[in-house]
Amino acid sequence: MTAMPLSKGANVPVDASAVRAELIWPAGPGVPEVDASALLLTAAGRVRDDGDFVFYNQPRHASGAVRHLGKRSAAGTTTDTVEVDLGALEPAVERIVLSASADGGTFGQVPGLSLRLLDAATGTELARFDMAAATETAMIGGELYLRQGRWKFRAVGQGYAAGLAGLATDFGITVDDAPPATATGPTASTPAPSTPAPAPTPPAPGPSAPAPAPTAPMPLPAAPHTPPPAPTGPRLTKGEERLPVDMRKRLSLRKEQVAVSLRKHGATGVTARVVLVLDASGSMSLLYSKGIVADVVERMAAVAAQLDDDGEMQAWTFASNAARLPDLRLGELPDWLRLHVRVGQIGLFRRGRKKALENGQIDMRDIGIQNEEQKVIAQVRDFVRDNPAAAPTLVLFFSDGGVYRNAEIERQLREAVEEPIFWQFVGLGRSNYGVLERFDTLPGRRVDNVGFFAVDDISTVPDQELYDRLLSEFPSWITAAGRAGIL
Repeated sequence: MTAMPLSKGANVPVDASAVRAELIWPAGPGVPEVDASALLLTAAGRVRDDGDFVFYNQPRHASGAVRHLGKRSAAGTTTDTVEVDLGALEPAVERIVLSASADGGTFGQVPGLSLRLLDAATGTELARFDMAAATETAMIGGELYLRQGRWKFRAVGQGYAAGLAGLATDFGITVDDAPPATATGPTASTPAPSTPAPAPTPPAPGPSAPAPAPTAPMPLPAAPHTPPPAPTGPRLTKGEERLPVDMRKRLSLRKEQVAVSLRKHGATGVTARVVLVLDASGSMSLLYSKGIVADVVERMAAVAAQLDDDGEMQAWTFASNAARLPDLRLGELPDWLRLHVRVGQIGLFRRGRKKALENGQIDMRDIGIQNEEQKVIAQVRDFVRDNPAAAPTLVLFFSDGGVYRNAEIERQLREAVEEPIFWQFVGLGRSNYGVLERFDTLPGRRVDNVGFFAVDDISTVPDQELYDRLLSEFPSWITAAGRAGIL
């Protein structure tokens, strides 16, 4: 039995006690060798020591719970397999990253690469993820993760330009041939120092402090040599000095994490106009009342501060209707959150006394509570067309699903292929995301202008992981759009 292919960011429950993760690709002239690997991570998102990395040079974890079974070939297809006994994992292990590296080329030269998750006992296919990449030499294909006592699998598809060494270093593995660190951290093409310093934990929801880095270096294959980009750290942004001290500290750390994510994907120095879109439909009420949406906005302000020269971010809210919010200027962030992060309302009582609005606030009765994504997509497209900029536009679009205008949404995004806009959709919870989940596989577009992933609870996703996933496809779109003459 074959499972339905997963889109990037989709997840499924895993009821099997042991699973096999198989990387499958067709062999042929010019196709690089692909090697499967796995990292065992704690709740902090880091390995405990170098023994938590299972790959061809270290094929068995000390616990016996994770094993690299090696390759086999048949009928022109090669398979490399990692087996995970979920029941035998140590209690500290809450996540297994299923990764791969390309030896002798890039993943763009590996056609038809898929990750299959099988029940180890029965051979039943539990999940399948068809991966695509360009210049990356290492990939996170998917991950097994523990959520409320139950194991799940998520399709990730995140690429690394620095090869296996760069990927492993990002999770705390030491590399014995690493050069000295720069002041701004590892670059996309240079492994990190052999003893990376743990990042501080901000006072608001964000990344947990990583475990201390292991000290014993592990020999890893060198990544293909590319000249490292010029070091680029966080941008200094106008108005930043006016923020409250705690918020300013969080912003400073988060800007550095955005810069690290850009370097990982070979996008150092990239600039972009950043647009934020917030779902204000009725089903989002709890996320607004718990402060989760406000925290998302604060985390996205760091993306704008790092990517946009003026650090400003255009913003929209939508439900039944869409409306542009006042621009978010960094120095005004606390007031902006108070005034403009609000959920929609039913406008049944328009004859009643209207509450006074402050400083450009939208009457949320006009926004309503239903989902009409195509309306806000059209408004953002009109804004970009009427306000041309030298830099491309990155749209960060947050929604909890309930998508049902699939034909209209698809039409808008297909037409937007020829425009200098990349649409990064983030699903907040497990819901119906309709055509957004399928866009990576929709044919007939010159470039892939849409990214999508979903998270169960965004407040528990560490900042660095969130930024990595937000920015993983944007640099490759810039390259493809440039070649197509769109940029």
